[in-house]
Amino acid sequence: MRTLVVIPARGGSKGVPRKNIKLLGGKPLIEYSISVAREIFKDEDICVSTDDKEIKEIVESLGLKVPFLRPDSLATDKSGSYEMLLHALNFYESKGVKYDNILLLQPTSPLRKSEQVKEAILSYKSGLDMVVSVKETKSNPYYNLYEEDKNGYLSISKKGDFTRRQDCPKVWEYNGAIYIINIDSLKKMSLGEFTKVKHYEMDEITSMDIDTPLDWEVVKGLIK
Repeated sequence: MRTLVVIPARGGSKGVPRKNIKLLGGKPLIEYSISVAREIFKDEDICVSTDDKEIKEIVESLGLKVPFLRPDSLATDKSGSYEMLLHALNFYESKGVKYDNILLLQPTSPLRKSEQVKEAILSYKSGLDMVVSVKETKSNPYYNLYEEDKNGYLSISKKGDFTRRQDCPKVWEYNGAIYIINIDSLKKMSLGEFTKVKHYEMDEITSMDIDTPLDWEVVKGLIK
């Protein structure tokens, strides 16, 4: 089973400007994901999808060739992963290179480990749409999540007879670190439409996702 590793890195970022190439612990943020990918896969199967010439130059300074620049239309604030992944896949297929699945590694998860990626890959089966990394969320719709009813009053999101959060059914939150995607499924529907999805659980530290300046400072402290 052949895997295409896709690391998305557009130039625009509002939460933490230029975060994909901002230095974290002395190296560009994106290098953490590249290093993890290289521990498992050959460079020829690792694709950094970027629209940004500076990101391309920095990645190639690490010895990894960037095969194309993503079109601007696929690098806006509203651009989704679905179109970006299909664009990368179509590039390789146009060269006659065929893959069975895609491993999506977002640069914003620098604390993920190669061992975790390997374990997630082992849990993937061809009949699935996707294996996705998660963490157990602290908020639970049976316990401390509320919705506003038609009268404007708060009521618990999901009814249940639970007095302690520990007794409630577990609730998972995508942590953005690892996505193993069935290419046949991707060609038929977007990621949000997948129904055959299995989870791979990660701990809270390796699940850290950098989206805000505070996230950046927390991860920087953990790396130190």
